[in-house]
Amino acid sequence: MNHKNLLLLFVRAPELGKVKTRLAEAVGPEVALEIYIHLLQHTRQITEKLTADKAVYFADNIVDDGMWPKQLYQHHLQSEGDLGQKMQAAFEAAFAAGYSSVVIIGSDCKQLTQEIIEQAFDALRTHEVVLGPALDGGYYLLGMNKLYPELFRDKQWSTSEVLPATIYDVERLHLSHKLLPELSDVDHLEDVDFDWKADEE
Repeated sequence: MNHKNLLLLFVRAPELGKVKTRLAEAVGPEVALEIYIHLLQHTRQITEKLTADKAVYFADNIVDDGMWPKQLYQHHLQSEGDLGQKMQAAFEAAFAAGYSSVVIIGSDCKQLTQEIIEQAFDALRTHEVVLGPALDGGYYLLGMNKLYPELFRDKQWSTSEVLPATIYDVERLHLSHKLLPELSDVDHLEDVDFDWKADEE
């Protein structure tokens, strides 16, 4: 079977006061924006050489600022609804376009690497679902070979219940699944364990 892979990236345009709002409560909106831009740059670095098609889904408006060049990344706007509805719509569009393995990531995980994303696509050759658990009880990555709408429904998004509830649905549907290494998302000040000013070039 010839796997046609697509990586979905959910991002926000780097606008002051609109990104990393929980982090901004501790460090202020300016520093939160700088950290978010650093995370966007990291996400670009670990995805630009990936041998898969790539589609960036912007939260509010499509910003063509050079961060996501169109020769490497498709540009789309996230749909209406909660996070689950937005992700489901992106997966639906991907499968409708003919992709056979689809993986989604955000831009909040400094520990994420190109190799881990490649592991996710490899896992989808032998499993129906792949999940990247986050230390906060959510997930930094989700992949599947066909649409399972149940994984996007009835979830308390941005809480520690997301991963357990998702795994519960996966097991209830008797889907084979693989868990990737557990990583940390950056949502609070204690999550910032890196020098976010180090690679300004």
